[in-house]
Amino acid sequence: MTGNEESNKAAPAHVRVSAADLAQWGSGFIAYIKPGEDEGAYAIHGADGRPLGIAIGRDVAFAAARQNGLEPVSVH
Repeated sequence: MTGNEESNKAAPAHVRVSAADLAQWGSGFIAYIKPGEDEGAYAIHGADGRPLGIAIGRDVAFAAARQNGLEPVSVH
């Protein structure tokens, strides 16, 4: 058993979150925006980590997320 599994077992049932649950948290309504590999580019990812797109400029990435019904969140 890993340290994370041991500490998760110690948590009360109402606070335990599986890795699968955590991956789905925010799915369908949150978009993570982070700097891309190219200068000035920003990557847009779904809450589950799947890439959704790339935009030139942070403001454009935020606007694209909102236009698609997602709430953008900045990731550093």
